[in-house]
Amino acid sequence: MAIPRRKAEAAERTERALRAVPADAYASWEHIYNDNVARLYRLMFAKVGNRADAEDLTAEVFLAAVPRVRQAASVGEVRAYLLAVARTVLADHWRRTLGHQITTIDPGEFEQIPEPPAVPSTGAAAGRVARLLEALPERYRRILQLRFLENATIRETATSMQITIANAKVLQFRALRQAAAILDGEGGVDR
Repeated sequence: MAIPRRKAEAAERTERALRAVPADAYASWEHIYNDNVARLYRLMFAKVGNRADAEDLTAEVFLAAVPRVRQAASVGEVRAYLLAVARTVLADHWRRTLGHQITTIDPGEFEQIPEPPAVPSTGAAAGRVARLLEALPERYRRILQLRFLENATIRETATSMQITIANAKVLQFRALRQAAAILDGEGGVDR
């Protein structure tokens, strides 16, 4: 008899907890993230113009917001708070990058920013990469393929190439330096 009562009490606690979240509020942090990540990324991409910085800045916004935003706040309040945090993160980014702040983000602009262009995976860029890799020695080509085309960690790359991690780091540095020299010396791979 004690087991059904415990189940009923647990169900009642769960129901009470669910009623504590207003209808126009997010149910969990996952919902907050999923509903706002694309919007914040588009905003950051429009402001900084490159994917790497936009991704980093979007992550910074969520890291700064997590300890302070109330999960029971309304959707509008959460979005307004994330926009304020984005403004601060962006100002810090420009201060680090340029030495001064640029903090103009209009709330209306937040919703109207278009999707950033897709990263070209084929075509001219892929051809340039293939020609550059062909110009490199085999070990340099292999380490760059593993690290940057296959997204292997430095540890996975070292294991695959049967070298130490320190050697993989040195090899990667030298491969990147030689690739840059090829690009600089020839004015690009296309020539």
